[in-house]
Amino acid sequence: MSFISAPSRPNIDEIRESWRDLVAKYQQPNALHSSWQLANTLVPYLGLCAAMYYSLYISYFLTLALAVPAGLLLVRIFTISHDCGHGSYFSSARANAFWGSVTSFLCVTPYHYWRHDHALHHATTGNLDRRGTGDIWTLTVREYLESPWRRRLAYRLYRNPVVMFIVGTFFVFVVQYRFMPAVGKKKERLSVLKTNASLLTALVIAHFTIGLPALLAIQLPVIFITAVAGSWLFYVQHQYEGVYWARKDEWDFVAACMEGSSFFRLPRVLDWFTGSIGYHHIHHLSSKIPNYNLARCHRENPVFQKVHQITFFSAFRCLKYKLLDEERGQLVGFSRLRELQRA
Repeated sequence: MSFISAPSRPNIDEIRESWRDLVAKYQQPNALHSSWQLANTLVPYLGLCAAMYYSLYISYFLTLALAVPAGLLLVRIFTISHDCGHGSYFSSARANAFWGSVTSFLCVTPYHYWRHDHALHHATTGNLDRRGTGDIWTLTVREYLESPWRRRLAYRLYRNPVVMFIVGTFFVFVVQYRFMPAVGKKKERLSVLKTNASLLTALVIAHFTIGLPALLAIQLPVIFITAVAGSWLFYVQHQYEGVYWARKDEWDFVAACMEGSSFFRLPRVLDWFTGSIGYHHIHHLSSKIPNYNLARCHRENPVFQKVHQITFFSAFRCLKYKLLDEERGQLVGFSRLRELQRA
């Protein structure tokens, strides 16, 4: 049984038969385009960081104001790292690994560790029996009601917007990524050590140049803005009305991509800063498409356009979804629990 109740539904059978042919021409990365995107992202980001340093001598309010565009540029840098992790940014695996590591370092993220978890996310989106890695903690109504009070309290805290988008995500980037995963291959574990060593080197250099307080005053607000924006993007792309969920035996890859990932239609300027990641349904269908080809793939293929669309303002309605009502096949709020208890 698939759990779908979105206002706009794609023809899954039609897409299942044709999607490989439809996406093939968009999957080839363009080295010139990728290089230009690196330049028009990294150069202004580093320029803004320099401007933030000099603004410290004027007003810290000016520094914080500059942190907003710098944080958005870091979201775009994370998108580039994300594409490198999928092997879609350059044709060369070596180039993807190099630039993926560089851009991930700027986001204080261990490249191979994150890449591994994100690959599992792509393989398990919408699968009720494979939750737990690279996704948002989601319980069914029955699981929640059968949980001990400590777990229910932890879940409510986790689902609180302040905890999820402010405290939690900042903690993940700044603290959690500093520790090696309990399980994982040598490459993932080493990536944590290498990232930590690189960060320590940067701190030592900063100590003898601009000073640690200046570095932290610049980077912490930038990372904070990036973490909040990134977590919000990820949330609305997989937690919305009618999102696809199915048990393992009935899970379908194409349905999970087209009905388990939203089309987050953002204003053009925000689409640029986020690297077109709002075309998330197409990205999940073919992660080999570089970010700069996603919009064209969507625009040129009407079969991909009949999906659940979320706008900048309608996205806030996604906050009310907390649990999966497996019997009704839809995400619901905690108010649904009161209805069940009265019934």
